[in-house]
Amino acid sequence: MEIAKLGEFGLIDRLTKDLEKKNESTKYGVGDDCAVLSYPDKEVLVTTDLLMEGVHFDLTYIDLKHLGYKSAMVNISDVFAMNGTPRQITVSLALSKRFTVEDMETFYEGLRLACDKWGVDIVGGDTTSSYTGLAISITCIGEARKEDIVYRSGAKDTDLICVSGDLGAAYMGLQLLEREKSVYYQQVEEAKKKNDKRALEALAHFQPDFSGKEYLLQRQLQTEARGDIIEKLREAGIRPTAMMDISDGLSSELLHICKQSGVGCRIYEKNIPIDYQTAVMAEELNMNVTTCALNGGEDYELLFTVPIGDHEKIEQLDGIKLIGHITDAKFGKVLVTRDNQEFELKAQGWNGLSSESH
Repeated sequence: MEIAKLGEFGLIDRLTKDLEKKNESTKYGVGDDCAVLSYPDKEVLVTTDLLMEGVHFDLTYIDLKHLGYKSAMVNISDVFAMNGTPRQITVSLALSKRFTVEDMETFYEGLRLACDKWGVDIVGGDTTSSYTGLAISITCIGEARKEDIVYRSGAKDTDLICVSGDLGAAYMGLQLLEREKSVYYQQVEEAKKKNDKRALEALAHFQPDFSGKEYLLQRQLQTEARGDIIEKLREAGIRPTAMMDISDGLSSELLHICKQSGVGCRIYEKNIPIDYQTAVMAEELNMNVTTCALNGGEDYELLFTVPIGDHEKIEQLDGIKLIGHITDAKFGKVLVTRDNQEFELKAQGWNGLSSESH
């Protein structure tokens, strides 16, 4: 069905007609000029992400359900990175005529799966037309007690530097998808030049062999916000002193924390968590796996610092790796390699305003 047949309000009604409120703070959701939220005893956290087709995602290899899921998760992740609890999102879409009502229902299916996982309400948004493809803007609203909020500016000398999960896999997944996309289009061009209709028909059902690399694809296409890590830290009685999610790469995020906290850092290459599939793919592509882990981005793991007194508690928690420590600013920001050489840590991760970032 063409979206124009329903119109803006008809589309919104169709996508949101059976939404149920999950949070007491959601007083009124979709259906009026504004949602009505109530946070009488908490601080309110607000974050917005804008995702553009051709810059942040490619519909050649991400389907709309996964895209909806990822769009919600990257925003939910920001609230967790402040040690908060996500409660509501608003969703705004700019759509070209190639998208149907059913396409948007598929997108919302993924969106709602992500929201259901973390008990988040969809409370509003907007839709409009687009001449340049799909644009997605999501705002996530969360809550936290004032004393629980963790900023980037709280890291102190001797604090321990920790990360959740493993790093570099999402970037390797992207490289894998880009390689297979390139191979596909090369074959299409060759078939067109030869006017080989049989080959073109076969390529319409082209499916790359990703066996053995499923984890890399999952990390790129099915982003997960690490609310489970936040819960583990709370249960262990650990309050991070500074925290960020890793969207642009470990090196960039760590330098943000150092800058805003006025400190230095020292991390150890041997301690950076890297999955086996990531290492194999990096070797296959003749790339340095540590560089991928430091600068790849889109891992959406949590990078955080804790007081040195929490060392034993941290070591007992699964899924968290101690990778270094905070130093006085005068000692700089240092990466110690496996053979004990020291290099200045540099930000070479994703830059959303650079034409060379994607």
